[in-house]
Amino acid sequence: MAEKYDAVVVGSGPNGLAAGIRLAEAGCSVLLIEGSKTIGGGARTAELTLPGFLHDICSAIHPLGIGSPFFRTLPLAKYGLQWIQPELPLAHPLDDGTAVVLQRALDGNSPHWQKLFEPFVQNWELLADDLLRPMLGVPKHLMLMAHFGMSALRSAASVASGWWPERDRALFGGLAAHSFLPLDKTPSAAFGIVLGLMAHAVGWPMPRGGSQQISNALAAHFKTLGGEIQTGVWIKTLDQLPPARAHLFDVTPRQLIEITGAKMPSSYKHKLTRYRYGPGVFKVDYALNAPIPWQAPDCARAGTVHLGGTFYEIARAEREVWESKLPERPFVLLAQPTLFDSTRAPVGNHIAWAYCHVPNGSTADASSLIDAQIERFPWVPRLHSCAFDEKLCRNGAWQSQPCRR
Repeated sequence: MAEKYDAVVVGSGPNGLAAGIRLAEAGCSVLLIEGSKTIGGGARTAELTLPGFLHDICSAIHPLGIGSPFFRTLPLAKYGLQWIQPELPLAHPLDDGTAVVLQRALDGNSPHWQKLFEPFVQNWELLADDLLRPMLGVPKHLMLMAHFGMSALRSAASVASGWWPERDRALFGGLAAHSFLPLDKTPSAAFGIVLGLMAHAVGWPMPRGGSQQISNALAAHFKTLGGEIQTGVWIKTLDQLPPARAHLFDVTPRQLIEITGAKMPSSYKHKLTRYRYGPGVFKVDYALNAPIPWQAPDCARAGTVHLGGTFYEIARAEREVWESKLPERPFVLLAQPTLFDSTRAPVGNHIAWAYCHVPNGSTADASSLIDAQIERFPWVPRLHSCAFDEKLCRNGAWQSQPCRR
């Protein structure tokens, strides 16, 4: 059969869309195939609970979206993508009723914090050029990357050592816990440093209207370059794909093995079968009739809230996940987009998005554990913010149960 396309991309997550755009920019004819009815992969938005409440299916806050050197070359604003920068990137409430916050301005944070981040914030553009691209050779800025490595290629526990104030340790522990690694493992510090650095350099923004708007803007630009998109087609074998000079897959290792079957070289297939999947997540989407009444007012000014208490508590929870245990007090990551974007819910209502890490393959229901961590920090003993008595949505599945608020 004649090759109709230069390239076929399977999977329309941000990576698949970026690959399609780059190929189309080079003058290639490209077809992008997505199994779901909507494009975006993890960057999608839908009415997961009740009509008019727009929840992000997976990702919600996007420092790497606004900070990506490649994305910044694209005219995504032309296609309606608007970034919202909350007043504070991050707040981390503590049991004393206060919250430690991550300020956009570096000098708004503690001296310990400034000492760690200042060299990297000052050189963000150069550092991003090496950090946010495939590390396939010698870094362009070798001395800067060496300086970064001296701090980053360590455990979070060693960087936020005992001489740090406990409030700073808790804040850095929450950043490093995004790695899914135990905080005494290398390189958990790298994740904390990169996320903290991006908060100071570019912020932790959210797209107006939800993460779907990132995917929609990428897709619109891809189409203007001549790219084609086909949705609702699940690729299970290579035989389903049209002939092309190259086939690219934005899928997981297991999916790639299933699709390629015996046509994959045995040596590469062996490497994929050895791929080790990390812990999973358990996410809850809330439809609310009022914002969460935090005891610390700074939590209502922050786009992201980390619920985990002290550095020790966070470290213990993340260690338990790696030991295949469900923590009694998990580290919870939470966002309330409607505090900054009224388009996401009916007038006067709100949404919240929260998740915690769970052991790989876990089937446990962690919703009550997440609720408890949220309710640990408001003034009132209960959220009392569920406007609906019966229909609650847990992880996208409708359940009917009495309201517990």
